[in-house]
Amino acid sequence: MKQYGKVAVLMGGHSAEREVSLRSGAAVLGALQSQGVDAHAFDPSEQALTQLVDQNFSRAFVVLHGRGGEDGTVQGALEYLGIPYTGTGVLGCALAMDKVRTKQIWQAQGLPVAESVVIRRGQSIDPAGLLRQLGGKVMVKPAQEGSSIGMSSANTPEALTKSLQLAHEYDEEALVEAWLAGPEYTISILGERALPSIRLQTTHEFYDYAAKYQAGDTQYHCPAGLSPLQEQALQQLAVSAFRAVAGSGWGRIDVMCDALGEFKLLEANMVPGMTAKSLVPMAARATGLSFEQLVLEILDFSLTEHED
Repeated sequence: MKQYGKVAVLMGGHSAEREVSLRSGAAVLGALQSQGVDAHAFDPSEQALTQLVDQNFSRAFVVLHGRGGEDGTVQGALEYLGIPYTGTGVLGCALAMDKVRTKQIWQAQGLPVAESVVIRRGQSIDPAGLLRQLGGKVMVKPAQEGSSIGMSSANTPEALTKSLQLAHEYDEEALVEAWLAGPEYTISILGERALPSIRLQTTHEFYDYAAKYQAGDTQYHCPAGLSPLQEQALQQLAVSAFRAVAGSGWGRIDVMCDALGEFKLLEANMVPGMTAKSLVPMAARATGLSFEQLVLEILDFSLTEHED
């Protein structure tokens, strides 16, 4: 057993993804404790982060989803406190949380993304013209939310206006993307390698919050049904996308196909869901890695990635 010392599993927090984070944190905590790690739950919404120092924690396993945990904020605080932590650092988390800046970086690197337009809160627009520009149907997303919160589709000017209102309830900026009609994939990153891709299949119009966490009929295909060459290309694309936004340790890249079957990058997740039924553990199992082994491997990165 490696010497991890006293480990804080950071979970909960203040974001709109708090409940998901609590479930992820409980699963990670149980897995660490089952492997003999001196791990303890720590909810930053209930304790000041300085308590990590006062309580003599050696490192932190970050399972905070969304704002305040996945956006570089807590990573910066941990670095200031001198506490090593799992996953991506301040810059990568801040970039990946912002879908607009993530897409801009991917575009600058020549990586494939759907055509999109950014609309700020209060900005006057021509909804019909915007729909024509983006192909007649769009997906509208808050720039900085996860778990599909605040997302909706639109194919009429009236629906687009409502979708923008919803997205702007969560964020100053809304990302309006051309609708992608093909299948959706997610690729988990562990260290320097991509795990097998997972194809997501839902009866909902898109893979929304309910499809992720509530529906009983969402299907996950791993292997994804791609040819060996397609699988290799998708994994390479995911690793390139992850590195482009300074990802490290572990994470997940979401991809969809357009009507022509071309891969288009959607977003990067630097602190993905980590319940036993989540997508990263599912991909890990396909390589023979148990949930407990996966959690320990992620924790191992804190021994080298963010040490003083």
